[in-house]
Amino acid sequence: MALAGLYRRILPSPPAIEFSSSEGKQLFSEALQSGTMEGFFKLISYFQTQSEPAYCGLASLSVVLNALAIDPGRKWKGPWRWFDESMLDCCEPLEKVKAKGITFAKVACLAECAGAQVESFRSNKSSIDDFRRHIMNCTASEDCHIIASYHRAAFKQTGTGHFSPIGGYHAGRDMALILDVARFKYPPHWVPLSLLWEAMDTIDEATGHHRGFMLISRLQRAPSLLYTLSCRHESWVRTAKYLIEDVPVLLKSDDIKSVQDILTVLFTSLPTNIGEFVKWVAEVRRQEEGGSKLSEEEKARLAVKEEVLKEVHETELYKCVTEWLSSPSSCCRKVSSLHDKDSLPEIAASVCCQGAELLTGMHGTAGGFCCSATCVKCLKGDGDPPKTVVSGMVTSGGGEQGFDMLVPMSQTKLGSDCGCGPSCIGMHPASNDVLTALLLALPPHTWSSIKEEKLLAKIQGLVSTENLPPILQEEVLQLRWQLNFLKKCQDNKVDDDVY
Repeated sequence: MALAGLYRRILPSPPAIEFSSSEGKQLFSEALQSGTMEGFFKLISYFQTQSEPAYCGLASLSVVLNALAIDPGRKWKGPWRWFDESMLDCCEPLEKVKAKGITFAKVACLAECAGAQVESFRSNKSSIDDFRRHIMNCTASEDCHIIASYHRAAFKQTGTGHFSPIGGYHAGRDMALILDVARFKYPPHWVPLSLLWEAMDTIDEATGHHRGFMLISRLQRAPSLLYTLSCRHESWVRTAKYLIEDVPVLLKSDDIKSVQDILTVLFTSLPTNIGEFVKWVAEVRRQEEGGSKLSEEEKARLAVKEEVLKEVHETELYKCVTEWLSSPSSCCRKVSSLHDKDSLPEIAASVCCQGAELLTGMHGTAGGFCCSATCVKCLKGDGDPPKTVVSGMVTSGGGEQGFDMLVPMSQTKLGSDCGCGPSCIGMHPASNDVLTALLLALPPHTWSSIKEEKLLAKIQGLVSTENLPPILQEEVLQLRWQLNFLKKCQDNKVDDDVY
């Protein structure tokens, strides 16, 4: 005999009013006339049900990011770029979220990493009047949305902590529309704003911090184009600490007399696998999409990446780093490990595996993919300059899948060990590119501990972002933000801040 299972819950009403009820429809109509349902249509166009019982935070964020038309910059399935819960794993492993849910701070982290602008407010650092003001502003606009973190008990609903977007506001009755992403449990419903505030003004037992709400909108600046920092890499905590805390201490040394001395001190003390911490972003395409020509969109994205790489090469700091790497001082084990990963076949295999993870929704799975038989191809047509594609065959669980990787063109010559002949041009950010970008991204105060004034002025001139071209400047500032955020995570201060 079949056992009975759970099919939805009866929405406790009052205090909630079901959206599709006669009263709910009336509230919607009146709020629409008042202009506080403007954001609803974007949200409902991209609304989804959480795919796991503990994925309410991920589902809420996916809805909002897609409603804001933020490009994830990487592919979801096939050729399509689209935010899905499976892609929101950079701040917390999906398996952990699936088992325990996600905290308020980590949802804010995910939104930032995804390229959104986030303002987060815990209930003990805000007020109901502030919340009402924010909800009125956001619901009257398509450019900003609110995700609320609250406890269901205030609404007499089953369950505990939950996340959902706010879809609208009725000023006359001071009620908010909750677009509950757990649609298998409760439908969208109106609740008194005062009761929603009470539900948010509770303590999350997992962190000991208050719940609250966050405002999510589009960034006015561009997200990372070519470089990013990996908070999923096993050494990111140690690396972030080294760059923010240890580097200023090392620079106090009396032995530092030149820029090359600075680079020697910093690079010979690098944490292991620094190259894994600083990632470069490549485009990955499934081979079965077919065709030998790139779309205009793909060519435009690749051109921007190439421009960033070119601008890095044109900095004086890049020349200093390149000079140091060619000197005997660079023969230490940690910098050599960077060189070892600069061969094109290794990079191609690594990025094709990453692409396979992204496209199959298995991003972050350790050892799940293996790549072999990488090769280099050039695509061109209709008079366009040639574009380079590195291909690889990825195997996982007995199956095989071909992936293509679009790569920006570097002007650095590679040796015959690149796997494609002695005349091959470097087609990826190498050690000097990555280290230059990382030095530029360090906080300005990093260098203030240098004792010799002339040397301090010289290094400050080399790392200054003020005179960088706009695209590279945006890239560096984005990297700097990521590094600062990772340091907050390392200090467990994310939950103590406004997050």
